Amino acid sequence: MPRPAGGGRHQGRELALKTLFQLESSEDDPAEVLSYHAAEEEAGQPAADFADQLVRGVLGNRERLDEVISQTSEHWRLDQMAKVERIILRIAIYEIALLREVPEKAAINEAIELAKTFSGDEAGRFVNGILGKVAAGT
Repeated sequence: MPRPAGGGRHQGRELALKTLFQLESSEDDPAEVLSYHAAEEEAGQPAADFADQLVRGVLGNRERLDEVISQTSEHWRLDQMAKVERIILRIAIYEIALLREVPEKAAINEAIELAKTFSGDEAGRFVNGILGKVAAGT
């Protein structure tokens, strides 16, 4: 069944989230982890390529991304945040602040949807609040 327009990027973000989630607590090879998840999801090449770009970007800029999260999160330290929310924030901030290939609002909306899907409505509000502050500062 064909995916709707933009589905490659949405699926790519999901793949990046799953890959980064697994890598958070393992020393596995990022390319192998991504390949596994892409095969499991039957992802097309555009989605896998976008996920690869996000995974590499987040891993390569993790300290910088975590610093942005720490500066904009008033009441939550990184280690207090749910792992999935922390990773979604890293992906979105990478897209907004460094990658700059999609409109800011699109990256934020995608992050909110990922948070709601993988962590619930409250997570969506939390992610929206942090990313709103990040967007205001960029």
